[in-house]
Amino acid sequence: MEFPPLSTSFTISLPAWIRDELADVPDVIPSRDERMALVNRLADRNWREGNGGPFAALVAETATGRIVSVGVNVVLATNISSGHAEVTALGMAQARLRAWDLGREGAPELELMVNWRPCVQCYGAAMWSGIRTLVIAGSGPELEELTTFDEGPMIAEWAEAFEARGIRVVQDVRRDEAIDVFRAYRDAVIDGAVVVYNARSGD
Repeated sequence: MEFPPLSTSFTISLPAWIRDELADVPDVIPSRDERMALVNRLADRNWREGNGGPFAALVAETATGRIVSVGVNVVLATNISSGHAEVTALGMAQARLRAWDLGREGAPELELMVNWRPCVQCYGAAMWSGIRTLVIAGSGPELEELTTFDEGPMIAEWAEAFEARGIRVVQDVRRDEAIDVFRAYRDAVIDGAVVVYNARSGD
């Protein structure tokens, strides 16, 4: 196999439909429940648009609910396996704020909202990002059972590890709605309409 010339950069961009989806969304959404509703909505549209899996995330100011960034899974759209929703949301926030540490001194507390517990990759990305709170729709086995995605060998005490580093964990925000998105995705998988990408997930 002949390789193309050496790459010296790569880009993770959000899909064009994001702007349309956010056109009527206010800059400030004070309610966590309403913010998670937006995350679930983006997750559902994302897989239907063919960008990647049924996953979305956003970064917001905890005190006000001001939206700093959003992200969706763009693995299929970019051919970059690290292009998960959490990574894109955190990266977009860091780019907007020009800060690799989202928890730097003097900055407002930020939280990451995701439509399920992060996979092993995004677990680390969230932990090192500087967020002060992780808000998730759920954390049980439903995601892997319904979608068949391999989320990796997560430790049983994953939430406690966040808390030990000063990152609060809030669970079960619009859990049933998130599961409905996964069910819709599963039905599309059964119909052969979408691709479940699990690179070298084992036997």
